[in-house]
Amino acid sequence: MTTLAEPRHAQPVERGLLTRVVDRLGGGVVQVFMVLIALFWLIPTLGLLVVSLRGETQNNSSGWWTLFTKPAQLTFENYSNLLASGFSSSFWNTVLITVPATLLVIGIAAMAAYAFAWIEFPGRDTVFLVVIALLVVPVQIALIPIAKLYGFLGIFGSILGVVLFHVAFGLPFAIFLLRNFFAGIPRELLEAARMDGAPEWRIFATVVFPLAKPAIASLGIFQFLWVWNDLLVALVFADTDNQPMTKALQSQMRQFGTNVDILAPGAFLSLIIPLVLFFAFQRYFVQGMLAGSVK
Repeated sequence: MTTLAEPRHAQPVERGLLTRVVDRLGGGVVQVFMVLIALFWLIPTLGLLVVSLRGETQNNSSGWWTLFTKPAQLTFENYSNLLASGFSSSFWNTVLITVPATLLVIGIAAMAAYAFAWIEFPGRDTVFLVVIALLVVPVQIALIPIAKLYGFLGIFGSILGVVLFHVAFGLPFAIFLLRNFFAGIPRELLEAARMDGAPEWRIFATVVFPLAKPAIASLGIFQFLWVWNDLLVALVFADTDNQPMTKALQSQMRQFGTNVDILAPGAFLSLIIPLVLFFAFQRYFVQGMLAGSVK
């Protein structure tokens, strides 16, 4: 008995078509799912913005979502009262603390990570293990000793003291992150630069550092968010004149209630800067998180 043979390429063609359909449907589902997640995380931010623009009486009488059914009178009076209370100085204190602490950690950690990854020197592995061991040291253990040291040096309560504390405790994780990324750079690139006579600092500046932009962006976002939202270090080392926004907002808390008209706009101003920074550098952040996961 003779049978008709199936075309040799029929099954692969059907599988390919089915795969493309599934990929298209799956891609659309993933995009919808990501949009829903983004909306879910942005709803509290929207609510905080609406609360910050409503009067104290309206916030006490109804929820912020009633704005869509019963439009309320939105006003910037809360923000004017916030700035009149001296919150603007706390905002600039936060900037003066966060920006140097982030840039110093990135710069020092990048150079140290390059040395641990590509420069041979005695005791390199031992020193790197010591740096890794510092990751497990809690911040709370160092508060009292460093406070005494700052008092001896005369920088207790200053912005400089807060910056130095954040730099010291941000370096171990930063060095660990960047060193692992630098170690994944092909050795041939560095050897070619050395054969051309480039010194180590030039190799670091022109070869390694540009390739490490995703990892550096991820580190910068982590460090910026940690310092910007910090309260514990600010409570211990910053005085009233140099307090950041987190300490200023904490001082507005009442014993039996809260200053919603002050806390809501202050919290939104404290939130919007990191949110804008994250969305601006999210592409580099994702690349940095995936770096080294696939060879």
